[in-house]
Amino acid sequence: MPTSKDVAEAAGVAQSTVSYVLSGKRPISEKTRKKVEAAIEQLTYQPNAGARALASRRTRVIGLVIPFIPELHMSSIMEFISVIATTARQYDHDILLVTEDEGANGIRRVVGQQICDGLILMQVEGDDERVPVARTLNVPVVLIGIPRDHAGLVCIDADFDLAGELCVNELADAGHSVISVIGWQPGVVDRHVNYVERFFRGTDRAAKERGVRVLHLPGGTNREVIANSVDKALARTPDVPAFIAPDGGTQEILRQALSARGLTPGKNVSVIGNSSAALAELQPVPLTTIDLRPAEVSRRAVKIICELLASDSTGPHESLELVPPAITHRASTLRPRSGT
Repeated sequence: MPTSKDVAEAAGVAQSTVSYVLSGKRPISEKTRKKVEAAIEQLTYQPNAGARALASRRTRVIGLVIPFIPELHMSSIMEFISVIATTARQYDHDILLVTEDEGANGIRRVVGQQICDGLILMQVEGDDERVPVARTLNVPVVLIGIPRDHAGLVCIDADFDLAGELCVNELADAGHSVISVIGWQPGVVDRHVNYVERFFRGTDRAAKERGVRVLHLPGGTNREVIANSVDKALARTPDVPAFIAPDGGTQEILRQALSARGLTPGKNVSVIGNSSAALAELQPVPLTTIDLRPAEVSRRAVKIICELLASDSTGPHESLELVPPAITHRASTLRPRSGT
């Protein structure tokens, strides 16, 4: 197995230069760096992670703190995890999953035992017990989500306010006067994950500006609940009904409930959902979607924490970044009226 000494001999540099190229601790000329990198590639050299951690006092591991709860649409969560892990490897870091079973104590443990260099917290609630702990840590912490009090914290999320606005504007442009929002599962709402209230805030603001009415109705995966919500919406809609289903777990049940009542998306009802492009195209009627860009949110979260680690600056850090969503029109919604 090749060593750093072998790399140094192949590149014609001192062994310490190889170390500096790998750690980034000292500036190295572009010419020298390329010679070292070429030697590393030629010899298929893999630095010893333990030795690098001892030398730099860094583990090159980022803790990803994530709740695994039944109410979450796990395919969406896995999309975040996959992109975060892939992006971390591009920055020469690995990911350690920390589940929420231990709560705030789990965060203290992995940081206190120096298992990781920083943390990314997912599914942040409005009043999240992890947030006060995050403020006390001596490592960078990035939140995917926004707590009610985000002072002194680094937060990134999709712009759910704008997402709600875009959905209402899409349906108002199509001529709908009443728009029904089938909400998230009760377990998600009860946890006060504040993207729910931000989305609703966006729908209500756009409805006021456009002069349309928004109905907020219960969602979830219970067929009877969805059926009742659909019936309430139809009873209160004087013209062609329109639905927004931001929770991915609700959409198929909603489609079946509409079908049972003789309603076909894009024909005599409009539906906007939250789905990947691939799944949206596979629906019996291709689904118009609000793309919350989870991959971009994930990539940005990793980039931010790696930049904080590279700067080697001590906290607290504070920033708030919102990734803009986008509507993709497909056949499940009526076409906008001419002149809108």
